[in-house]
Amino acid sequence: MNDVSQEFEPLPSDQLTWAALLGKWVEFARSAVGLPATEEGELMKASVVDVIMLQAVWFALENLKDLPREEQALGVDRAGVLVAKHVGELERRYDNQDMPGLMVELIDDAEKSLHAAIARVKNFA
Repeated sequence: MNDVSQEFEPLPSDQLTWAALLGKWVEFARSAVGLPATEEGELMKASVVDVIMLQAVWFALENLKDLPREEQALGVDRAGVLVAKHVGELERRYDNQDMPGLMVELIDDAEKSLHAAIARVKNFA
């Protein structure tokens, strides 16, 4: 499980493009297919979409400043919906088990980015 958990490592947003991220996500999704048919492996397989979506939202929030100011508020609203949805799915799925540490870090990073983006958008008003 540790080898797969490393796929959750934070990615340096200033050095990546959406195309590079897509490649990482495809690689991650493919690696999940080979997870063992254990309870832990099945939980990880079921979590692939949520992990990818949280990474995508985190990346988008880190680059939100590149949007025109009038579009940033909508971006933050959409990000809030996506973070709530995918964090909720992961928390529901891991309700009776410990969530992998790097997954917890990903959730924390996504939520911190969301709160920072909300604060930036409020400062524009």
